[in-house]
Amino acid sequence: MIDQATIERIVDAANISDVVSEFVTLKKRGVNQLGLCPFHNEKTPSFTVSPAKGIFKCFGCGKGGNSVNFIMELEQLSYPDALRWLAKKFHIEIEEKEESNEEKALKDERESMMIVSAFAQKYFSRYLLKENEGRTVGLSYLRERGIRDDIIAKFELGFCPDGKDLFTQAAEREGYKMEFLEKTGLTIKRDDWVRDRFGGRVIFPVHNVAGRVIAFGGRTLTNDKKVAKYLNSPESEIYHKGRTLYGIYQAKRDITRLDKCYLVEGYTDVLSFHQAGIENVVASSGTSLTIEQIRLIRRFSPNITIVYDGDDAGIKASLRGIDMVLEEGINVKVLPLPRGEDPDSFARSMSASELAEYIKKNETDFIKFKTQLLMGTVENDPVSKARLINEIVKSISVIPDTITRTIYIKECSRLMDVQEAILYSEIRKIQNKQTEDHTRKEIQELQVQATKPVVPVTEKKVVNPFETEEREIIRFLMKYFHQEVFEMEDEETHEVKTYTVGVYVISELHTDGLVSVNPKVRAILSDMELNLDNKDFDPVKYFTQHPDSEISKYASTLLSEKYIESKRWSKGGAFIESESELLYLLVPKLIQEYKLKNVKMLLKKLEHQINEANKSNESEKIMDFLNQYQNLKKVMKELSELLGFRTIS
Repeated sequence: MIDQATIERIVDAANISDVVSEFVTLKKRGVNQLGLCPFHNEKTPSFTVSPAKGIFKCFGCGKGGNSVNFIMELEQLSYPDALRWLAKKFHIEIEEKEESNEEKALKDERESMMIVSAFAQKYFSRYLLKENEGRTVGLSYLRERGIRDDIIAKFELGFCPDGKDLFTQAAEREGYKMEFLEKTGLTIKRDDWVRDRFGGRVIFPVHNVAGRVIAFGGRTLTNDKKVAKYLNSPESEIYHKGRTLYGIYQAKRDITRLDKCYLVEGYTDVLSFHQAGIENVVASSGTSLTIEQIRLIRRFSPNITIVYDGDDAGIKASLRGIDMVLEEGINVKVLPLPRGEDPDSFARSMSASELAEYIKKNETDFIKFKTQLLMGTVENDPVSKARLINEIVKSISVIPDTITRTIYIKECSRLMDVQEAILYSEIRKIQNKQTEDHTRKEIQELQVQATKPVVPVTEKKVVNPFETEEREIIRFLMKYFHQEVFEMEDEETHEVKTYTVGVYVISELHTDGLVSVNPKVRAILSDMELNLDNKDFDPVKYFTQHPDSEISKYASTLLSEKYIESKRWSKGGAFIESESELLYLLVPKLIQEYKLKNVKMLLKKLEHQINEANKSNESEKIMDFLNQYQNLKKVMKELSELLGFRTIS
């Protein structure tokens, strides 16, 4: 358990900009910072960070909160584990009692899998460097490939002992459960038969963006062709191959700094580029490039250079990846390698300066790459040339940005000696067909939905009719809680006392017994009431850093939203004074509006009750309801007059 003092130290140290910029490229926009949201797919940035308030807010998907909430949401961690993550980043020591086996078992499944993976990485790394088999077999292989010790340490490479289940036995001796060894894919179990998945292989740990180990790749050192050269962890709760890029944790800083990402295919390609001093490089790990992987790169840079093998398979992979990258609005270049070379062998064949110079001279935009690649097969065949033009036009058509698309059309027109008007015409045909296909698919889906039986709704979501007013009340309280605004004269002593916004609002709500249906609002108001006399109470800090993530998100969202002035709080459409100068008017008006809306809701409820009582001829109930109705009508009239509304009896 983490004590409160340590929690406060962690939260104070966890600067929101520093935390978010680990995962998102932020650009300054006034007093705030802007970037692409890591929680949903977007092409126009709507993810805002407020360094002054210590909060983030995405106006696209609605997520918001403080540094702890950000890590909880992004890494799917519990509150204590998000605090531990931040403590490690900001070098804050946490003293906790050692977890017992029972406490380990209580951790959620995902975290348990993370813990098992972390243990496995440390075990494999230690075995590579400390054990005789690891040094003579695994370390010798890595050094033969020219991989330096600093790169081995940087990527936490390892070796799994060559035996039936030596690793599994070691893990179980340390108290790690077979359930999670199986779920991570480290151990394969069939009835009474157990073995290590990666036995006798050099291990490449796969890290997520935050640097936690989520999977492994293992390379066999045997020449047996029946044995797979590379073996990867299976898909699991913590590892989805198509959403992961090997080396992203080690590359993200340089991708952001240099505003470019090199995309290669395999583990050793990444290692060799790092050794050559090029660190903004990631690998798709042998899988076909996916949309999720492209979007992961785009969080750090909109510029990708594809570097695949110089054989036919590598060229096809490059061509396949180009359209996907373009469709996501990313600028794509291709680095063709000499025939028969791959990024690993090519990077090792020259010095760092020679590699940098080669990249500078040879990386080319996708049109030139496709043209140079395919022109050799065209020669003077007009049909083949038309096919080539169509190939390039298809790629241009998926580019979402109009200006970029126009520039590429001009370039294609120049290279292929085709009029721009013809190219525009072809692109319109492709886009029209895509629209028709999309519309047809939507109609088919609607037809399918129409044939499905209607399932009766058994549960109703509670709707808060006072959401707007309550959000404004909480916002005013957070911003002006301790501000002394109201003066009241004591009836007995005639002494004039000054009251804060907090005291005024809480007492007004209590007087009329107004209670929200929203549990977050109730919790916030309850905490505020407890701190009315606490001069050190800072509502903004308290609620944006609240351990309940729902409350901190709610508070952060309120503070992030742009305030929209009510038309009743301005004169002739022009704002006369700032909000803080008008508190003596705005706060009472807001409370009166809140009360008036409550009264109107009660009147509607009474009208319904009167109608129901009439149906059953319950005269006593009718009289009681009518008395309540008349009293509420008087209250509504008084409130309406205070607000300056005309009431109709």
